[in-house]
Amino acid sequence: MFRLIGETNINFLSIRKVAYTVSSILVAVGIFGLVMIMTGRANLGIDFAGGVMITGHFEKPVAIEDLRAAVHAEFSDVQITDLKDFAKPNAFIIKTKRPETEAEGEQKLRRLNQIISEKFPDHNFISVSEHVIGPAVGQTLRKDAQKAVLLSLLGIVLYLWIRFDFRSGIVAAMATLHDTLVVLGLIYLTGIEFDLLIVTALLTLAGYSLNDKVVIYDRIRENLKRFRTRGEFAATVNASINEVLSRTINTGMTVLLVLGALYFLGGEVLKGFAFSLLIGIIIGTYSSIFVASPIVVEWEARRPKRFK
Repeated sequence: MFRLIGETNINFLSIRKVAYTVSSILVAVGIFGLVMIMTGRANLGIDFAGGVMITGHFEKPVAIEDLRAAVHAEFSDVQITDLKDFAKPNAFIIKTKRPETEAEGEQKLRRLNQIISEKFPDHNFISVSEHVIGPAVGQTLRKDAQKAVLLSLLGIVLYLWIRFDFRSGIVAAMATLHDTLVVLGLIYLTGIEFDLLIVTALLTLAGYSLNDKVVIYDRIRENLKRFRTRGEFAATVNASINEVLSRTINTGMTVLLVLGALYFLGGEVLKGFAFSLLIGIIIGTYSSIFVASPIVVEWEARRPKRFK
């Protein structure tokens, strides 16, 4: 089997204090970003902030700069995205955020269609879908997204409690929460629009991160039987990380290649989703090695209890 790296003997646990410091800073940024998102002060998509969205295409070519100039003359908060759809190369998404009421949203929707028809009468804009989401609906969706993430963390605890022990479940949930917060913080700092696709990416990341940690925990459990009489717990954990490192890097690189293609070739609609997963895969791998495993060692040192 092809390997990017061969056998290693790296003392990962020796730099865990540095990793704790880095993680603490990243998590602090993530908590700040989460607060800004939940209070509606981040760059929220219309799924969460409420707004108007029109998806459609012109029958004749229209430059996105001309479309923006036509719409921005009246609505300065409108965002226009070129879908780069090969079947319909003149497809766009037109969005405006935060209508005060549902009636205002409907009014904006009618006016946007009217402006497009007036400014481009010979290009025949065909609207494929139109949505108006009020602020109350957006707030409900934010709460539902929060519940979905919390339930996924609870599921991780229960799964690893059954498969390994309660300690492993708690540590894995902590590491997954760490990954989610770090990605949220980076999304906030980079100004990426937070929408339902980003929530999907976070839940996908939770599953990937869990799988990575299960692989390491499985190897630790196997090695505890072999090294029971010739090595302490920390040495066993460190050896286990080294043994699965090649597998972790090979898997991660494969996923990163696919996500890189999505990010650069998938168009504007998928950029935020792909970016979240790209960063998340890297952070998830980092947390499996430098967060989850060291915390298990610290816990074992204070309250010894071998894996089942």
